[in-house]
Amino acid sequence: MHEITLVTGLFEIINEQVAAQGIKSISRVRLKVGELAAVEPMTLAACFEVVAEGTVAQGAQLEIVEVPLTGRCRGCGESFRIVNFNFSCPACGGGDVELVGGRELYLESLEATMKSL
Repeated sequence: MHEITLVTGLFEIINEQVAAQGIKSISRVRLKVGELAAVEPMTLAACFEVVAEGTVAQGAQLEIVEVPLTGRCRGCGESFRIVNFNFSCPACGGGDVELVGGRELYLESLEATMKSL
């Protein structure tokens, strides 16, 4: 279960932003997670809830945007969804495919309340 490690790393980023931006509380955390990231969304959400306890992110909604595995054929230029790890181009049958989506794993945004001056 590497999700706890991912959430711990996520909270390092969140804590940096809290300190740098003067954040009072966080209401939503939005993550982009690619299909190849091998992340179980329910486990990630459960780990987030546990790690958020007692922090400015306690009670925050974790929004996970799943990004499908997609490719682009270098031969004909066709862009397509890769299903069942079949990396052949559905248009021309070529196998020279560039991955263009599905490897993402990053914090896209935070919704936060700032500390008053």
